[in-house]
Amino acid sequence: MGQRAHTIAEVRIDPCILPKDDPEWKFALAANPNSEGWIVTLVTDAGDCGYGYASAMPHYGAPLEAVRANIEGFSRILVGADSAAIAAILQRLDQKVLGNNQAKAAIDCALHDLQARRFGVPLCDLFGGAVRTEFESLRILPIKTPADMAANARRLMNKGVRHFKIKVHGDVAEDVACVAAIREECGPDAGLTIDANQSYSPKDAIRAITEMAKFGIALAEQPVAAGDLRGLKLVTDSVPVVVEADEAADSLDQVFTLVQGRMVDAVSLKITKLGGLRNTIAAARICEAGGVRYRIGAHVGSRLLAANAVHMAATLPGIWYACELTEFDRLLDDPFEGLEVDNGMVRLPETPGCGVRPRPGSLGARAAE
Repeated sequence: MGQRAHTIAEVRIDPCILPKDDPEWKFALAANPNSEGWIVTLVTDAGDCGYGYASAMPHYGAPLEAVRANIEGFSRILVGADSAAIAAILQRLDQKVLGNNQAKAAIDCALHDLQARRFGVPLCDLFGGAVRTEFESLRILPIKTPADMAANARRLMNKGVRHFKIKVHGDVAEDVACVAAIREECGPDAGLTIDANQSYSPKDAIRAITEMAKFGIALAEQPVAAGDLRGLKLVTDSVPVVVEADEAADSLDQVFTLVQGRMVDAVSLKITKLGGLRNTIAAARICEAGGVRYRIGAHVGSRLLAANAVHMAATLPGIWYACELTEFDRLLDDPFEGLEVDNGMVRLPETPGCGVRPRPGSLGARAAE
């Protein structure tokens, strides 16, 4: 017989405000000197703890206080529930309210972390085990002048990074100049991608990406508005570069629509926007079934979020390109430890659960004291 499950006795919610090492970091949709979210700690009647991270994502309609309010509302379902009944709990959350994926993602991750820690196994073992244990870092270059973006890329290359996502903002000439400067600085072997965060019209996207293709970009992420699926497909069909959906793929329904219509070549998968590990893995299976590529997009926040994404990525054999699993490396005052970048690589933690732990004295550590 297996170990006895334990009832969830408490849900703790701690703020997680992480200053960026570059307070002027920005992309096409927003600028904020901090990365903001909440640490969710599930505590059982036996004293076991599981941890999850809820991102504040205003550009997805999830500002900081709204995310907390959603977690508080879900707490009434969680307290008193069997901690091992993960599928049943998640079903009840979906029945309570549609969407609220950032809050649901934190709870999903905390439930799986709790279960894996209780069994004494790495989290990835709950989903069939790892098919890879090392991941090349793809780092984001925020919007700046071409010279400054090239200098940032050089600084990261000196730390072992070989893949970059160039944030662009819709001015075709300026954006192409940024790509050209970064390619010149990094040389022919660096992997370059661009992310417009919906900032182009379809015709401008076609013009910009066609010009950028001369500099060897590997993919173009979300070039047009999330709701403009016809425009997105037009761009996909018109350029010689892989086109990837991000903001247009923030639910399983939307991923299915994109794949069924072959509206993109690839999909950026994120635990935060899809509502947790289970949904994100389901989205990967939809992509596989429809012959559309996928990879793991930006998980910006605590090492806790990144560790969950690394474990999930380890179980997905179809990932086709470098993933964005190391953005925690540019954030300060992280309350969790146990995951680091080494020469541009991040490795799957081998300890039970998601593999990270609260730092001594951190807010998240209260449940472990």
